[in-house]
Amino acid sequence: MVENRPFLTVLTHAALIIGVLFLCFPVWMALVASTHSADALSSSPIPMWFGDQGWQNYSLLISRGLPEAGGVPLGRMMLNSAIMALGITFGKIAISIISAYAVVYFKFPFRMVFFWMIFITLMLPVEVRILPTFDVVTKMGLLNSYAGLIVPLIASATATLLFRQFFLTIPDELVEAARIDRAGPLRFFWDILLPLSRTNIAALFIILFIFGWNQYLWPLLVTTDEGLYTIVMGIQRMVNSGESLPVWHLIMGTAVLAMIPPVLVVIAMQKLFVKGLVESEK
Repeated sequence: MVENRPFLTVLTHAALIIGVLFLCFPVWMALVASTHSADALSSSPIPMWFGDQGWQNYSLLISRGLPEAGGVPLGRMMLNSAIMALGITFGKIAISIISAYAVVYFKFPFRMVFFWMIFITLMLPVEVRILPTFDVVTKMGLLNSYAGLIVPLIASATATLLFRQFFLTIPDELVEAARIDRAGPLRFFWDILLPLSRTNIAALFIILFIFGWNQYLWPLLVTTDEGLYTIVMGIQRMVNSGESLPVWHLIMGTAVLAMIPPVLVVIAMQKLFVKGLVESEK
């Protein structure tokens, strides 16, 4: 029986509250700064409560953008980031689940060799293989295109490994029952494996969406067209504004807008995400 110790309960809750406040303070400051003018942030002390310039700041960012960010409206940048993140997410999940299905349920020569070749790519992040990847993308004419942003990043050894490990936990009796019912490979995959993988797909969707949304280095290399700038690139260009001073109130507003889609995805899929991590339906 676990002893009830009020002092330890209060102490742990206090530590949790302090940790939450510590983590949320930068977000609070970004929200506050985005509602003030540049003059208010350049004077001391820095305001700790909301100002009256929020509507003007966000309207300017969404509708017109800033010259420091190429004059591209943030709505366009967020659309580009969403297309890139969703393309990477669906591409990674589709390729990974099909690869794991082939490795687990099809007997072909050197299948484990191919699996380990996929797994070894975990040691080669984008930064290591970026030059040959950029060369291939250039020769294929994919610069300044959504395909150039998405296709080189859709392979995922991690997702393949996770799906493979899940497929190995499925009882052999289920496979035999599908064979008795004359279910072919495609029907077994579509009607049985995909529904069972729902929580895993949801968990991976959140992780991969955030991964795609936060991409900076690869979009910076393959896009010179301002109409294809992503929201992360917009923040970087605002901060590195050359000789002029950074417009911190608009930079903070851009950062707040950049946080909204990932937060909404996490909130919307939180239950499935937790189920996928704890494997409660397996």
